[in-house]
Amino acid sequence: MEVCRATAFSWTHTISTSLQVSLPPSKWETKRLTVWCASDQTQKANQMTVSVTGATGFVGRRLVQRLHADNHSVHVLTRSKSKAELIFPVKDFPGIIIAEESEWKDSIRGSTGVVNLAGTPISTRWSSEIKKEIKQSRIRVTSKVIDLINDLPDAVRPTVLVSATAVGYYGTSETQVFDEQSPSGNDYLAEVCREWEGTALKVNKDVRLALIRIGVVLGKDGGALAKMIPLFMVFAGGPVGSGKQWFSWIHLDDIVNLIYEALSNPSYKGVINGTAPNPVRFAEMCQHLGNVLGRPSWLPVPDFALKAVLGEGASVVLDGQRVLPLKAKELGFSFKYSYVKDALKSIIT
Repeated sequence: MEVCRATAFSWTHTISTSLQVSLPPSKWETKRLTVWCASDQTQKANQMTVSVTGATGFVGRRLVQRLHADNHSVHVLTRSKSKAELIFPVKDFPGIIIAEESEWKDSIRGSTGVVNLAGTPISTRWSSEIKKEIKQSRIRVTSKVIDLINDLPDAVRPTVLVSATAVGYYGTSETQVFDEQSPSGNDYLAEVCREWEGTALKVNKDVRLALIRIGVVLGKDGGALAKMIPLFMVFAGGPVGSGKQWFSWIHLDDIVNLIYEALSNPSYKGVINGTAPNPVRFAEMCQHLGNVLGRPSWLPVPDFALKAVLGEGASVVLDGQRVLPLKAKELGFSFKYSYVKDALKSIIT
């Protein structure tokens, strides 16, 4: 490396991948000093290419935003390119690749990791056809992703798969406490989750697999709160059913951070509960929501009213489970929102 023969110097380049320093033209010989910025090189080494199914959903959208903001390459795996292009316009998301199903293989090839979030929403009225689609949509997409990963040569195969599942795996109970070691339940959603996870477990053994059993995700622009807030705003909010059912929740920011960490941290593998450390009874959840909104929450919504709207799907909110994120805590994951009161305040105020 050569340095100028004078102590005075002028900047000729802003700090970026390299820093150039030289003397202004003079009778002295001008030499150039190139300094490689270690932080830039580290950043490049840590950049990921991530393929995401379910990217247009509630959690997927925020995850893509986070990955893109951190300068990672994102491939949106979708079955509706037009919908994805509306959600991720080029002017706001330059560089994002939107791949239709026929292009998924090329997108997954060479990706650092894959995040699998796809599935038909369960918070709707269940008919026999809808129940079939709830299960098959998850199995179908997961199976396709697994086949595409497994068919790739080692050199271009992703090293990590983060695949969503749900706390419905455990069944429901007002008295039991569930963690990652707890057995599966015996109801419909438990069956869906078992098959969903079982499909993901077929991934190549050299691929690190993190199965995130996600609770009720709280955020402003979708999920459970999008349905609950309008009720409270017309003074009709209140506990659904008995109010004694457990509500295992997680803030949208925290579930995105957990998935992000699972992508980049090799310690994250196996089943990880994606729930906040302090689940609450549904009545307490409604009380906090009413307080934050400045609306009453004493008038219960009767079971029959919810069943009239959602049919068998009402079990999603009429029944619950107390799920604890033991694995995430053991791994040292830091929850931004551990208490539902704080989570609701951050979302609504």
